[in-house]
Amino acid sequence: MRNRFGELDLAASAAALLLLLFAVLAVLAPLVAPHDPTASSLSARLLPPIWSEGGQSTYLLGTDQLGRDVLSRLIYGARVSLAVGVAAVLMAGAIGTALGITAGYLGGFADQVIMRVVDAWMAMPSLVFAIFLAAMVGQSAINVVLILGLVYWTRYARLVRGEVLSLRERDFVKLAVVTGASSLRIMVRHILPNVVNTTVVLATLMLGVVIVTEASLSFLGVGVPPPNPAWGLMLADGKQAMMVGKWWLTVLPGACILLTVMSASILGDYMRDRFDPKGKMR
Repeated sequence: MRNRFGELDLAASAAALLLLLFAVLAVLAPLVAPHDPTASSLSARLLPPIWSEGGQSTYLLGTDQLGRDVLSRLIYGARVSLAVGVAAVLMAGAIGTALGITAGYLGGFADQVIMRVVDAWMAMPSLVFAIFLAAMVGQSAINVVLILGLVYWTRYARLVRGEVLSLRERDFVKLAVVTGASSLRIMVRHILPNVVNTTVVLATLMLGVVIVTEASLSFLGVGVPPPNPAWGLMLADGKQAMMVGKWWLTVLPGACILLTVMSASILGDYMRDRFDPKGKMR
């Protein structure tokens, strides 16, 4: 990743490395986590991090109210947040891209129906809509993926449709029509490859939004169910203890969410500038 001067873009590189670190920790969680994230020890309840008075080297980042190791829960929490976030972004991207291409290329009645649904969908606050759906279908990681995919597909549909409206007037599309190619073939073989960059950039920008929404659902008790060590659940579990000085129970998972979302946003902005230097996505 290099900027126009041929030098490494430090901010984007640092963001990518941080996301890679979280991804590696998530994949290797059983190997790198020092403890079972769900195992409790009443004799080790509410121990502070090792650098604070009363900390123990056995629990580097302290323990929670049930004596569970915070570091292990943070590592496994990265697995939950990133897996749910990436899966939801892929689902939303697949649905939105397919419908956006269909609406933009076919136009007419199909375009009107799809875009009116998009308008109605986007008129509802995303988090409130997600909470409503989560309350209906119940708690599970798979349900959260489905909910987030259904909430955020409209972003892709609207953006891709705008790209396709321009692409369908290009010479290579008209030539494909003249040669007798079907609409489906044109959309898949000629239009889809030309909107991939747009969807990839949007997916990177949406990853942070999706992770925040997932953490919000878990914090409110309608997301990933306990005792899974999701970052949002850790925030919810630690909010009362924070009032009596047990800051690590909320600051540490909050910092993980902040760093992940900020890294995804920085990387997304970089990719937008790289693939769209004229700022047409702004």
